[in-house]
Amino acid sequence: MLTVAHHVSAQPPPVPRPFPELSSSRQQPPVQPPETVAPLIESVPTEESLGIPIYPNADYLDSYDAGRGQTFHLFGTNSTFREMVGYYSVVLDERGDRVFDAPPTHQFDTSRFRDERMNYRPSVTIKDYTWNNAEGYLNPTPGANPTRYRTVIQIATAPPGAGER
Repeated sequence: MLTVAHHVSAQPPPVPRPFPELSSSRQQPPVQPPETVAPLIESVPTEESLGIPIYPNADYLDSYDAGRGQTFHLFGTNSTFREMVGYYSVVLDERGDRVFDAPPTHQFDTSRFRDERMNYRPSVTIKDYTWNNAEGYLNPTPGANPTRYRTVIQIATAPPGAGER
């Protein structure tokens, strides 16, 4: 009896199979190696492509997929947070909202938010990266000048066909 118990415990338990196995006449496709991830945006976005004014001395930093057809576009500037809020208040003709006092962050809505079609509110968000004596937002391009930005502008686009305000 002891021999049988030892023999049974040496075998690994069977692996559960939730789906039927493929028949031998059907072969699985070969596994493809992962492709290199291409940059989200191949060129610098423009005011025309974004539908939003870009501050004149702002440098394009990068873009990120926000899901559901939306994109975050980041721009850096060494203009002050106060100057950026003032600029976008005038060009967007709205006051916007201070969303955080520490670090100072201000948001301007650029299109109506639709929960069923969007992950994020289409907006221009300004953030102060020198708050509390911080050195600023590090320029992601090695060796680039300036090495840091005082203020970052994030433009969150609406998905295609979302309409205006």
